[in-house]
This record gives sequence, C-alpha cells and structure tokens, in this order.
Amino acid sequence: MASLSFYSLTFTIFISIIRAKDDISLFFIFMNVSELARKLKLNSAELLEILPEFGFDIGKRAIKVDDRLARKILDLGEKIKEKIELNKVAIKSELTKSTERIEEREPKEIKIPAVITVKDLSQLMNKPINEVIKQLMKNGVMASLNERIDFDTASIVADEFGIKVILSEDEEIAEVENLDKRIKRILETEERKNFKERPPVVVVMGHVDHGKTKLLDAIRKTNVIDTEAGGITQHIGAYQVKKQDKLITFIDTPGHEAFTAMRSRGARVADIAILVVAANDSVKPQTIEAIKIIQQSKLPMIVAINKIDLPDANIERVKQDLSKMNFIPEDWGGKTICVPISAKQNMGIDDLLTTVILVAEMQKEKLIANPAGKVIGTIIESHIDKGEGPVATFLIHNGTLKIGDNIVINDAFYGKARALKDFNNKDIKDVLPSTPVKVVGLKFLPKVGDIAEVIEKIERKQRKVSAHDLMKEKTIVKKTVKSKEEEEKEGVKKLNIILRADVLGSLEVISESLEKIESQEVKAAIISKGLGNVNEADVDLATNTGAIILGFHVKATPAAAELARDKNININFYDVIYKLLEDIKIQMTEMLSPEIVRTDLGKLKVLAIFRTESKSMIVGAKVLEGKIAKGVKADILRKGEQIGQGEISELKIGKEVVTDAVVGQDCGLNFIGKPIIEVNDIINVYKEDVLRKKI
Repeated sequence: MASLSFYSLTFTIFISIIRAKDDISLFFIFMNVSELARKLKLNSAELLEILPEFGFDIGKRAIKVDDRLARKILDLGEKIKEKIELNKVAIKSELTKSTERIEEREPKEIKIPAVITVKDLSQLMNKPINEVIKQLMKNGVMASLNERIDFDTASIVADEFGIKVILSEDEEIAEVENLDKRIKRILETEERKNFKERPPVVVVMGHVDHGKTKLLDAIRKTNVIDTEAGGITQHIGAYQVKKQDKLITFIDTPGHEAFTAMRSRGARVADIAILVVAANDSVKPQTIEAIKIIQQSKLPMIVAINKIDLPDANIERVKQDLSKMNFIPEDWGGKTICVPISAKQNMGIDDLLTTVILVAEMQKEKLIANPAGKVIGTIIESHIDKGEGPVATFLIHNGTLKIGDNIVINDAFYGKARALKDFNNKDIKDVLPSTPVKVVGLKFLPKVGDIAEVIEKIERKQRKVSAHDLMKEKTIVKKTVKSKEEEEKEGVKKLNIILRADVLGSLEVISESLEKIESQEVKAAIISKGLGNVNEADVDLATNTGAIILGFHVKATPAAAELARDKNININFYDVIYKLLEDIKIQMTEMLSPEIVRTDLGKLKVLAIFRTESKSMIVGAKVLEGKIAKGVKADILRKGEQIGQGEISELKIGKEVVTDAVVGQDCGLNFIGKPIIEVNDIINVYKEDVLRKKI
C-alpha cells in the first residue's frame, strides 16, 4: 500500500515538472488535430492541407500530432493563416479564369445542317448530352443521342442555351449543284433543236396558318385541268393548272413529312416561289425562314398577301415589313411583286396565276427541256399503297417517262414503271418535263428528295445494291412537336410508341395505320421509328417516356433484352400487322375514360326524421314518382336546389325490409351521406351504369 502511494506521488511530481518546464497546460505527449485547428481558428482539412508547405508532413488523414510539432505549428499560426488566405484568392482567381475560358469555348452562334444528330448538336454547343435531351423532352421531342432532329427543333433547343443557329447550306448547296450539273450536262449533250419550252414549277411557302393550303385548294378547285374527272381523286404532292393556255405545275409542300427538308427540296426543284403572308399577321419567323430558302435557291419570288377580306387586314403593314428586309414592293418603286388575295373568298386568284405566267415569261430561256432526251426527275412524294405497293410521285426535269421504263435511284434499281397516273389518278402513257406523275411498280420505297433516272439496261450489281442499301436504312426520327390544333385540345391522352420493323414498306404501312386509329380522347403517338432490331437506346427512351416498344419481324439485341428485363420494359413482337393493330386498339381502349350513364328512377318527399348519425340518417318518406330501390344513389333537393347527395342502403315498409317501393307508398330508408336532410326535402333517386368506350 505504501509503495503504491510512493509511485503515485512520483508520477504527480513528474507531471508538475514537465508542465513547469514547458510552460504549457494543454499538452501531454499528443494533441488532437481538431483541437489544434480550433486554437488556430481553422478547420482540420485546411490545416492538414497547408502543413506540408511549412515542412510538417504529418499526412492528410492524421488525427493526432505530438506536443513538439504542435508547439511549432502554433508559433507559425499567423503565417499559416495568411498562406491559406492567399491560396483561397489564387484558387478563386483560377476558377474565374476557368469559367471565362469555358464561356469562351461556349459558342454564341453555330452552323448546323438541315438534319443533325442529338450527339453532334451537343458537341457543337459544348453542352452535356443529358442537358440537350432534357431540353428536347421539355419541348415535346423524344430522341436519344444518336437520333436525328431537324433544323427547327435544333434551333429551339439551342435558343434555350442562348445560342443562335444558322442553317449550313454546304450540303444542301452541294446537292443543288449536283442536280443542276447533271441536268446541265444532259442538256449540253443533246441537240438544241430538240429543246422545247416546259411549264414553270411553283412552290408555295410561308408562315404556318397564313393560308398556304387554302391558296392551293382555291387554285385546284377553279383551275385544275380536266375537271370533267370531278376534281382531284388522289393527292400526289403536286398538280397542274392551266392559265392563258399555259400549264403551271404546283408543288404542294405543306402536308408532307419532314417539313423543313420538304421546303428546301421544293425550292431546289422549283422555278418560281410564291410567299404567302397574311394581311392581318404580316411577317413572322417562318416567313423569314422561307425567304432565306428562296434567296439561297435564287428563285424569283411573288408575294401573295392573303386574307385581305378580314376586317383587321393591313396590306400596307405587310409591304412596310417587307421593305425593312429590303424587299421593296413594285408600287413603292421596288422590284418585289405583291398580289393581294383572299384564298377563302377566291379573290385575286386569277391575278396571281397571271402574275406567275408573266414571271415565267421572263425566265423562259431557263424553262427549257428536251422531251426526247435522257429522263431525270426528283421524288417529291412516296408512300405505301395497300393495293399498289410502294408508289412515288416524280417531277420530271428532262426527257419523257414512259410505261415500262427502268427506274434507277442512287445507282440502285427500284423497279419498272408498271403504271403512270396523273394527279387526277388517271392512267397516262407518258410524262413530259415539269409534269408530276405517280409511278406504280416500284419494288422499294424511295426517299423524298431522291433523284431518279431511267436507263435502258439494268446491271446485276444495281439490282443487288437497292435491296442491300434499303435494308440498312438508318433510323427515322419522328418529331413530336405539337401542332396548334393539338395544343388547343385538352385532355387528349397519348399512347407513346417506339416502332421497329424489318423493311421500310412495313414501317410505313404500320405507321400510317396507327395514325389512322381515331379517338377524341386517346392518340397513338409514334415518338421514334426505324429499321432493324430493338436496341438499348429504344429501351432507354421507353423508360424515360413510358412508351411501349413494338417490333415487326425483328428481334431485340441481347443487350437491349437484358436492359428491358432490368427496367421492367415489355417489348412486343409481331409477325402479322393486323394483330399488332388490334393490340394497340385494346391498349388505347383501356385508356379511355369510362362513360357514366345516369337513369332516374323515382322521387320521394321526406315526412319525418327518425335518427341522425355522423354519416347517415334514417328518415320516413312518401314515394311521389317512379320506383325506389335499395343500393341506388340519391340527390337531396331543397326548394329546387341540390344541397347534397348520398346512397340509399336499406328500405323498409312498416317493419318489413323490402327491395323496392312504388308511387303512393310510405317507407323508411337508411340514407348514407352527410346528415343534412330535413322534413319536406325532396330525394331524387337514380342509378349509374359505367359503359366502356370502344375505338
């Protein structure tokens, strides 16, 4: 016991000596880094980060430090804090410079082609791909990184990031020059004596809702040649009219897919452009865009000032807005031809056609072709017809297309012209330059804008090329930007669909059939479609949009199948088109809201209140009309106004429980609902039947 006290005393003295010698009261062998940092008014991370710069390499994960190092660190406390502050300033400066460098890398303006992949757009804008896809979805466009979007959609997305986009015409101009050179080469090799005047080809452009379609309809109804056929029986994307014994060919661009590409292509094959501008709305963004396309194609332009019959029409305002763009109207001393019209009231249509003839007369040296020469034309419309198979509308530039001619597109054999039909769907034997014609007999569906030629002998290589190339057709992206009419509709549900098929013909047939499934409440929306097997991008898109995946005569890649299992996404495969359509109709039917049919049964007058509870009442009443039954719904009326509703759960006459009561009988009833019934209230009873709607 004594020895223990001795050791305790010795230890106490030792501690006292150490404290006195070093003149510190907080340290004993080691000190926590956190405590040391608090003494210096720093955080531990900052302290551990800066210590190596002062020769104290204790590690960035140190928890404790010995007393000698702690004293040295405390002695350098002020210098350590100054150094940390200097480092913070340097880092802040570097971040500012880095941000400035990033901003410098972020373009304020980019050039893109008419069609661009989402991935390429994100790289040009120097923006993360997920942010670009997010903006696309925000604007109603569902597309994965490798899918293509058109110029209009890309412009909307870029604008969200404050970036201006300009249409790069390099590819477009190359195609124009290619077509022009080919036609020029053909004409140069043929004898001038065979050249003859051909009809002008006119394209109509302008802002949406300014009346392009109504103008074309007005021209068709009043001027279409061969009206004995009873008007146009089939729309083929182009038609001809006659004015002053001269033919004019119109390209009908508004109703086609890939509208932007159609307008560019329409301008490429046209000779004259009509720009439609509404007198009550004047120049709009799409008007400016159309003007750019017309200028790039170097077409003479006629401005049709439409809707002059409206009370708020202002023709002078339109001319003023055009003047600001250096398009001075003729009556203002300029060269821009303006023709006031009303497509709806059929006003000024003849004047417009007369103007087209006058402009064509000024271009007559260019409006020539050799009907006896090599046949070359452009595809301006193509689709699958259930009875005729793949059909396409050709606009012939040179030569005369005849029945039996071999059609070659991009060095690929597409088939023979088994039948030729004009815009009235009448059979014809041959087609002259500047004439639109529907060609039947193609083995494959050409793309809009393709250049078609006729050759006498088909090589075996050309037969193989067509089938091989078409089977490798790239994915087609469907833009899902809502139209104005769709935006005005409220409550329209959409069944999003991702469609994959083995060949283009099947893809088009299924797409057209799905779009024809009509319902006011539900719409089949194809957000993506293409050829080939279902891939991972399809599954990702289905996950993000809630879409269903349909595959026709295709399979899923192993990676896509595994991802679909992980994401719990169903992929539906079909071999028969009608089965696919039936399943879609069933799913759309299930999305329809049920129709509630109400049948009034009878009317009672409340005579007495027997019991009132929190959610029910027992009352006595007399049947005034009809027949009352238990389990029916009830409306409570007081002085002719409905004050509540509920359900009759039980019915008694006297003490006997009954299933119904008729006119003149007194009965007691158990009312389930808010207890607000009073004597003399009227109870209307009715039943509701739920009917499932069908598509």
